[in-house]
Amino acid sequence: MKKYEFVADSLSDEIGAGHYRSGAHLPTEEQLTEIFGVSRQTVRKALSVLAEKGFIEKKQGSGSMVKIRNPAAGSGKISVIATYIDDYIFPGQLRGVEEVLSKNKFSAILSATKNSICSERQILEDILKDPVAGILVEGTKTALPNPNICLYEKLAERGIPIVFFNSCYPGLKGPLYVCADNRRGGYELVTYLLKKGHRSIAAIFKADDIQGHERYSGYISAMFDNKLFVPDSRTVWYTTETKDRLFDGSGNILSAIGDSTAVVCYNDEIAFMLIKYLTSCGKRVPEDIAVVSFDNSSLSEMSPVKITSLSYDDMNIGTIAARKLADIINGRRADSETIPWKLIEKESS
Repeated sequence: MKKYEFVADSLSDEIGAGHYRSGAHLPTEEQLTEIFGVSRQTVRKALSVLAEKGFIEKKQGSGSMVKIRNPAAGSGKISVIATYIDDYIFPGQLRGVEEVLSKNKFSAILSATKNSICSERQILEDILKDPVAGILVEGTKTALPNPNICLYEKLAERGIPIVFFNSCYPGLKGPLYVCADNRRGGYELVTYLLKKGHRSIAAIFKADDIQGHERYSGYISAMFDNKLFVPDSRTVWYTTETKDRLFDGSGNILSAIGDSTAVVCYNDEIAFMLIKYLTSCGKRVPEDIAVVSFDNSSLSEMSPVKITSLSYDDMNIGTIAARKLADIINGRRADSETIPWKLIEKESS
């Protein structure tokens, strides 16, 4: 055994035996060289091994600190928090989550926030009272200031690993995320429509989730990059609470679309609703108005006119996020990941 391996193994054994508690500082590099009778270079290499394995974290100016261990790590329970369990996307992601968790001998506890900050708070408070081995979570109203950030921070302080999927909180530092490249997706949809000859392109986006802002950013950037300046009135914004009123006549969607020949929709659900609405108003899709969207879900096939939509291809965000959480719990390295889109062209464009 090499010297640095001996030092690393000895320290990990002492950490496991409780000689160094969670959150405690290890002896300094100088002290460790004296304890083990080795060079400082050997000590540094041993500490790097421990950091890579997740036993410690090295902070500049503060030395090496034992990572806080989750007392519920051996419970086998994983809290899976989604905005909507019956959402048209989530069932497919859930199958991926359950497959990975089962393979790693974990069980899933499902909760739904219904995109309500109050519901999210109650779920997080329950977890603080009855900790779990890890949390997979889809953020709630991620484009808005969220008073529950402090609860996520408390959970992280207790050593409970958290991985976000689909969306995350920009202001929350630390937890990993697995999300689609939404800004790039918005840009790609506009680029596709421009190649099809469209120049007046309207859009419908969700205002209270960060995906809506990112997709809008890609959409408007692509328009401006092509010297096409779009009036603000051509972008329709909605929220969780106003979605059902989008196409009831009160929102005046046709007026917002105006003379646009194409519409970029926030997701397949909105595109599905828009196509039905346009058809009821005597508009033809795509002859009069082209419609494109995100997700390539079952709704894109069920629509009266099959929807051209962006797809994750064969990648399952739920599967990827669950694997990363399992890696963290098992002491392996994991990093955040951004998933690229792939355009699936159908009838609506």
